[in-house]
Amino acid sequence: MPRGKPRLVRRRPLHQTLRVTPYACAKLLFLRDAGPTEIGGFGISASGDPLLVEDVRLVRQQCDWANVAFDDAAVAEYFDEQVDLGRAPAEFGRVWIHTHPGDSPAPSSTDEATFARVFGACDWAVMLILAAGGASYARLQFSAGPGGSVVLPVETAFEAEFERSNHPAWQAEYDACITPLSMAVRQELDLGDDPFWDAPSAWWEASLKDMARLGREGRHASWE
Repeated sequence: MPRGKPRLVRRRPLHQTLRVTPYACAKLLFLRDAGPTEIGGFGISASGDPLLVEDVRLVRQQCDWANVAFDDAAVAEYFDEQVDLGRAPAEFGRVWIHTHPGDSPAPSSTDEATFARVFGACDWAVMLILAAGGASYARLQFSAGPGGSVVLPVETAFEAEFERSNHPAWQAEYDACITPLSMAVRQELDLGDDPFWDAPSAWWEASLKDMARLGREGRHASWE
């Protein structure tokens, strides 16, 4: 009996959205605006829903207007803490979040290189960028099969349960984790010049002495 023509199978297109609870959204906005530099952290996803971000966590880092360098020991401590809380790596280590002080959320060449190097071996990962002007960018990359990536829309998940804002705790987390690189340290480490640093605020000036000391002690070996 002759075979008939192959049957065409229509597949529904992939529709995925990165959803962020109002709590996580408010915290990320607060942390973004707490200082003049770029900052980075991890999104903590809901159990069973990896694209629903319920919290944002910082780790100790050194940063300036366009770069972030996580402290390796701090990342290890964060992972140990989350495992002790019973979370799987897919719930706390797959959504990389950082901010851009400018208006554009488009990933830079450094962002792309970091995403590929640090998360390229993961079965999946998301890069989420929030710019100072409010625009956002999210991309899911995955290694299954031939691998690939897809840009995701970002939405606030108002329907999800969420905690109330906690500005004092968020400020304490920012103060404990963020070490901004001053112009003095940038010059000492030969990191180049940037017009952003030409007119530092009084808050920024107050950190120059400590920043220079950290640079002399070689505390920025992981800078990229």
